[in-house]
Amino acid sequence: MNSILLAVGIVAGIGLLIGLILSIASIIMAVPKDEKAEKILEALPGANCGACGFSGCSGYAEALAKGKAEPGLCAPGGLACTKAVSEILGVETGSVEPKVAVVKCMGSLEHTTYKAEYSGIMSCAAAMKIGGGLTACSYGCMGLGDCEAACPYDAIHVNNGVAYVDGSKCRACTLCVKACPRGIIEIVPQKDMALVRCSNHDKGGVTRKLCDIGCIGCKKCEKACEQGAVKVTDFCAFVTPELCTNCGACVEACPQHCITFFKA
Repeated sequence: MNSILLAVGIVAGIGLLIGLILSIASIIMAVPKDEKAEKILEALPGANCGACGFSGCSGYAEALAKGKAEPGLCAPGGLACTKAVSEILGVETGSVEPKVAVVKCMGSLEHTTYKAEYSGIMSCAAAMKIGGGLTACSYGCMGLGDCEAACPYDAIHVNNGVAYVDGSKCRACTLCVKACPRGIIEIVPQKDMALVRCSNHDKGGVTRKLCDIGCIGCKKCEKACEQGAVKVTDFCAFVTPELCTNCGACVEACPQHCITFFKA
């Protein structure tokens, strides 16, 4: 009996000693809290999307508190978040241009086809590893919904084989951009402008065989644009948002109808 009590006493003593050591260590090695960073973190939306260029909201908050970052980098938070952060930092609120994600492909199943029947994992990333993807067009949306699964705002959905973004819900967090293995989702200014909804860089003759709504690099849009906002590079057109006046000349000139009016 005495031996049992002795053993219990020894174990209890060791436990108390370790607890005391840990308590002292926690005091000596404690990292002082940055109250400003904590206030900023409370003002951020907590999406931890990384669109600001930092590891997450806490990383961005710490950088802001130390003066190593500017307010306005939080896309999901928008202007309201920027104002709140600026108020905490005691600086003026700068202008924040709203942005939104767009899928640069309109190749739904009525315009293009799959190369073969797919019965594997329903993931674009997985399908990419099998012959470079499902679609006949090697640049187009595969429609298996990796972007949809990644979106925390229910802003992107796949319909008839191609993804579409609901601009009213999108926060431009870039998670869908990172999830797309084809790299055809981009973040653009949320303004009225023309937008090329194609990412194909094949020659025109090849593109026509793969998709009847793909850019063929004919440069008719480029010639029609008086502002120099549309340029064709490597058989695919691109609109520079800052130069576009939304005149519609390129939309009318496009024989493939792959340039559309984008409404903010």
